Amino acid sequence: MFDSGVGGLTVFAELARLLPRESIIYIADTARVPYGGRAAGEIIKINKEIIGYLLGLGVKLVVMACGTSSAIAYPLLKDKYKFPMIGLIEGGARMAVSATNNKKIGVIATVGTINSGAYQNAIKALKNDAEVFAVACPLLVPLIEGGFIASAETRKVLKEYLKPLMKAKIDTLVLGCTHYPHLSGMIKDIVGGTVALVNPAEEAAKSAREILNRTKMTAGANERPGYRFLVTGSAPSFKDLGSRLLGRPIANVEEITIVKGPATR
Repeated sequence: MFDSGVGGLTVFAELARLLPRESIIYIADTARVPYGGRAAGEIIKINKEIIGYLLGLGVKLVVMACGTSSAIAYPLLKDKYKFPMIGLIEGGARMAVSATNNKKIGVIATVGTINSGAYQNAIKALKNDAEVFAVACPLLVPLIEGGFIASAETRKVLKEYLKPLMKAKIDTLVLGCTHYPHLSGMIKDIVGGTVALVNPAEEAAKSAREILNRTKMTAGANERPGYRFLVTGSAPSFKDLGSRLLGRPIANVEEITIVKGPATR
């Protein structure tokens, strides 16, 4: 699995919970965080490099634990490798459609994800009479990566981003970037208890379990899981912030350099 930084830890937590016997390799591309403001071609190139690196490690399944990658790169890359790949958009859309009562669904995500229209299109494909209100939140990932999870500045920024969604009277809010569930307590406090928060990580983990079961690739009953965290930036910084966000110590953090990976298939 991979993300631009600590955001994907929200997906890691769900995977580890649902698949306790599986070993997980987590790549955090912290040297290039954030992805949200990058051009589509650059995001696709970065994804190919990371997936190629994972291919070299012999993984059996890949989770794009990044909303921007899932919106832009996943549709182009999902069928080009020898292992199954999971994105976040379709599962998040299903969860949102299932949760809404008034058919007014909000989406907060990076600029790249919002501009791609991925969530808007996926939700409308499932419920064509739904109203989708999408807001790009470019400041949130840098704030989270900087460790400002509970700061007054983060709350102020969030209030501004959420203001048009509250005005639209949404009853469901998709957290369309894997970093954002780290702020779910603050978001819930701002939007109120009547708005359902959708974390696509939950559906991604369920999809991973279903694929591994269906393809008979699940870890054996006697296998002991191992977790490796590979970062392209500072290992101590990721270890410190990641441990705080996960609520438990992260070990086995290694600094790596990602070069262009081997060819697909």
